[in-house]
Amino acid sequence: MTDDFRDADHTGNAFFEAFLTLHHGLPRQAPGSDASTRALLSLCGPLPARPRVLDLGCGPGRSALLLAAEAGGHGPDGAEVTAVDLHGPFLDELRTAAAARGLTDRVRTVEADMNELPAGQVADGSFDLVWAEGSAYITGFDTALARWKRLLAPGGTLVLTECEWTAAEPSAGARAFWDAQYPLRSTAANVAAAQAAGYRVLGVRLLPDSDWDEYYGPLAERVRDHGGDDSPAMAQALAATREELDVRARHGHEYGYTGYVLRPVAAGDGGAWPARPETAADTAAVRAVNLAAFETPLEADLVDALRADGSWLPGLSYVAEAPDGSVAAHALLTRCEVGGAPALALAPVAVDPAYQRSGAGSSVVQALLAAARARGESLVLVLGHPSYYPRFGFTAASRFGIRAPFEVPDEAMMALVLDGSVPVPAGTITYPAPFGV
Repeated sequence: MTDDFRDADHTGNAFFEAFLTLHHGLPRQAPGSDASTRALLSLCGPLPARPRVLDLGCGPGRSALLLAAEAGGHGPDGAEVTAVDLHGPFLDELRTAAAARGLTDRVRTVEADMNELPAGQVADGSFDLVWAEGSAYITGFDTALARWKRLLAPGGTLVLTECEWTAAEPSAGARAFWDAQYPLRSTAANVAAAQAAGYRVLGVRLLPDSDWDEYYGPLAERVRDHGGDDSPAMAQALAATREELDVRARHGHEYGYTGYVLRPVAAGDGGAWPARPETAADTAAVRAVNLAAFETPLEADLVDALRADGSWLPGLSYVAEAPDGSVAAHALLTRCEVGGAPALALAPVAVDPAYQRSGAGSSVVQALLAAARARGESLVLVLGHPSYYPRFGFTAASRFGIRAPFEVPDEAMMALVLDGSVPVPAGTITYPAPFGV
């Protein structure tokens, strides 16, 4: 995980070759375990029969072997795994292990740089599951999110692990090492980056300390017992590895590896339900939809009150049109605050009962969020059903340290980051006065 390794021109680079020699034959090339691989796989939800899996930076293939055996189920419905790594000897180890386990027909190896994937062997839109345990740091978390999305088939899932701060205020010693090697972020910042990149966060899991032991235990023995190669490149690789092991021993309680299970947001294309900003002519229809959608007139009255309030933002009240041009659904964003910082509150969202479960609601929300992103807004909050709003990328607001001003189930108070470059504020939400809270 050294900066020299990440930035090296790997072709003919002596340090890179020494680094790989030092790691050759080790069971893992990053923190992890079979238990963690299974836990992350369980967060993906049901997979299609014979799922197509791409394991990027597979190393000797511990994850690839487990995925080939268990993703999609055992037997004929098991996964077809394409395992990519730049180091040929790692792929040799993987092929030998696959043959020993009777998985040769399920594991295909590709020797390639994950930053320059061969289109003929790793085609865009071809994989139900893209997996990257301990390898995303080579390209960078944000770059991985952007580049690897196109590899997913519709409904596909991206799973990757990332080293990040677990301490709220990392010490100077820990920062001195990581800021120079691979600047770390918090879980909240990485969740925000995933949302801003257009992903729904299906799950987040901090890997246990024992996963570090599975990687660092054999590596420490290798470093201690190493002999025979006294080249400058090997000396550099040994020194870098010893430093990393020492930093972990002194500061391991301040950082960890976290697994992310992500799926590109796909809330419907809206083609059957064109959505647009409301006009003055829609005011009566918007009230009628809200009256019809809810059991009491509270939501309809709230919209009217917000329209007259300073929190109203022109252009952020949207309607979806039915085939006959009438208003089928309505969604509204108004100004709120989190800890004194500006944010948006999504409420209410109403769909005419005649058009509920038809996609009209998804279309109007999707269009409204796109409009907010286009005008430079960075954060949206919603109190709603936890089985509905995550399809747009919303996740529990508590992950960011955001809380409602009243008692509410944690999973029902959700946040969506629209701009990952803007720090996500933490604190209590202050709603506009018409909300009455």
